[in-house]
Formats: sequence, structure tokens, C-alpha cells
Amino acid sequence: MAHEWIFEVLQDMRSYSQKNGLPLLMAQLDAALLVARTEIGAGNLGAQPHDPDDKDD
Repeated sequence: MAHEWIFEVLQDMRSYSQKNGLPLLMAQLDAALLVARTEIGAGNLGAQPHDPDDKDD
């Protein structure tokens, strides 16, 4: 997978957070890993998030 590096970086940051007693950061990184797996796995690379306040839709 061409984007494997992002998972490695997030995992490294998560490990650092766990080792250094940063549970809130660790939880956010868990969420970031889930989002990355979902978006990259779904092929949504480059997709722009939907802005519900955008009136041009």
C-alpha cells in the first residue's frame, strides 16, 4: 500500500502517547487511525469533506 507510512507515523505517535501517559492524545490517535483506515481503504484520497454550511450544494 502506497500510504502505509501514515499508519506507521500514527502508530508511532500512539505508542509514544501510551508510554508517556498521554491518554487523551492516545484516544485521538486511535480515532485518527480509524479515519485513515476508512478513507484510504475506501479510496477516498483527495476527496474534500462535505461542508454542511456550504450553500452551493
